[in-house]
Amino acid sequence: MTPRTFVIAEIGSNHNRSLTLAKEMIDAAADAGADAAKFQIYSASTLYSSKDDARLGYDGTDVTRLIDSVATPREWLPELSGYCRKRGIVFFAAPFDLAAVDELDAVSDMFKIASFEIVDIPLIRKTASRGKPMIIATGLANMGEIEDALDACYAQGSRDVSLLQCASCYPSPASIMNLRAMKTMRRAFGVPVGLSDHTLGIHISVAAVAMGASIIEKHFTMDRSMKGPDHSFAIEPGELRELVRQIREVESALGDGFKRGPSRDEMTAYGYARRSVHALRDIEKGEVITPDMLISKRPGHGIRPKYMDWVAGRRAARDISADSWITMDMLE
Repeated sequence: MTPRTFVIAEIGSNHNRSLTLAKEMIDAAADAGADAAKFQIYSASTLYSSKDDARLGYDGTDVTRLIDSVATPREWLPELSGYCRKRGIVFFAAPFDLAAVDELDAVSDMFKIASFEIVDIPLIRKTASRGKPMIIATGLANMGEIEDALDACYAQGSRDVSLLQCASCYPSPASIMNLRAMKTMRRAFGVPVGLSDHTLGIHISVAAVAMGASIIEKHFTMDRSMKGPDHSFAIEPGELRELVRQIREVESALGDGFKRGPSRDEMTAYGYARRSVHALRDIEKGEVITPDMLISKRPGHGIRPKYMDWVAGRRAARDISADSWITMDMLE
């Protein structure tokens, strides 16, 4: 049986600093069938240098002001975690500083390392020291940087680590997604792999599942027209529901890889659509059957066509009318 893909609704900062909206998004994610609701925990003071004042946010404003306006309030964490538990959906988040690791450790059973943070080995080391499952996104990273991050986890005794292929563009064009990199990382590092998908729509995520993704992370919003850095490329509740539906359908279609012959559902077609040996003309009892008396036709209730040469040369045990399928009891 195909393992179930872990579907993450990435809420991030799309709650617009409204706890009510954040809970509505958790409700929508749970109702859509997502497995987890994920947030991001960062602060402007620990994210960007104050010397980088010229750095502008998506809307042209100072990046520090922008970050402070969208950051998830850390005092929400226990309530968000409890609400996810109430709704039967996993709560976790990506820490962007060392304090966030401690704050999340108290309320979450797993961690995410964001793509841009993959080179922050001290952050990864501290996160891994908590001994909880970790997901590491690999946008911008080369194989050496991924290896460094995994080594930091392993050095802390953390072995439950997964990698996400990711393109760090918002939105990402499909042409740079490189889904085959999932297979490369799985082979190279021997860990589960998935996709953090910033493309528009849901089709790339569904394709990733068909290619073996164990995890799908997709940015999620209640309304793409809202103002904020991550709303415009996120999917809305109906799309999230459809994403989960298509992923589960693809999972069921993947099967176990064994080729066993017809399934129970195919047995009707097995009878009427398969071919078998038929009489091309009337054949009298006792007549020696020759190849020009035989034809392969549907249905498949008679002798299989691969035995047609064997049927030729046998005597008819009874009269066989033209177009009848030939069975073993008709032959001497």
